[in-house]
Amino acid sequence: MPYLTHRPEIVIYIARAVIEMAILWVAFYKILLFFQGTRAFQVLRGITYLIIALLFSHLLGFEVLNWLLQNFFSIWIIVIVVIFQHELRSGLARLGQQHLFTISLGEPEIKALVDEIYDTVSRLSLRKHGCLIAIEREMKLDLYVESGIVIDGKVSSALLQSIFMPGTPLHDGGVVIRGERVAASSCLFPLSDNPSVGKTVGTRHRAALGLSEHTDALIVLVSEETGEISVAFDGHFISVHNEEHFMKILNQILVPVKRKAHDKLV
Repeated sequence: MPYLTHRPEIVIYIARAVIEMAILWVAFYKILLFFQGTRAFQVLRGITYLIIALLFSHLLGFEVLNWLLQNFFSIWIIVIVVIFQHELRSGLARLGQQHLFTISLGEPEIKALVDEIYDTVSRLSLRKHGCLIAIEREMKLDLYVESGIVIDGKVSSALLQSIFMPGTPLHDGGVVIRGERVAASSCLFPLSDNPSVGKTVGTRHRAALGLSEHTDALIVLVSEETGEISVAFDGHFISVHNEEHFMKILNQILVPVKRKAHDKLV
């Protein structure tokens, strides 16, 4: 009878424990996905192994090992802050964004914007003139706009080509496009320190990738060495094959109704 009396409480306790563990593992899995491709990912994977070792040492009664692991995890917050300072700064910056800016352009305006950008990069590609163009989406790029020279001019192929003409005062750095206007040029973007990126990748590509890791911006760039057109988005590069492919990539990302996972664009 006592067993039957306490059985509902036992069931509730087990159910809560299972739900709590599921939530924790899902959260940890999401964190691993967020840091995938960075140095932090390797450290997090190592910490995962230590957590499993702690659980087994507790279950098997290994007192010394259990004591060592418990003392390690008592200072894990400090360790995480020191090791993950770059990734944490990036993540907190994303969380701190209020998403006050949302692209309010209709499809015709977005199409016109994409046409102007493609005309720009295709012409620069033929001449092997490098360029770096960031299109602001939901996350504000004020920090990077402030690092450059304010333009506040309507987006046009002629304006963008003149900015990236070698030898001109504005061609270094990147351009930020906000809505239908060029907000600023000569902007400084954060360089990616992703260990999976080859050492031969130039500064322009690292800047494009770095900005895509820190923000939700869409970055279009042209290689000065090869003339190749690429798109950086969500920490990944997408090589552009032709005009149709370029239009598809930008429209799928910029038009909310048609937005799809970027990995399907490759």
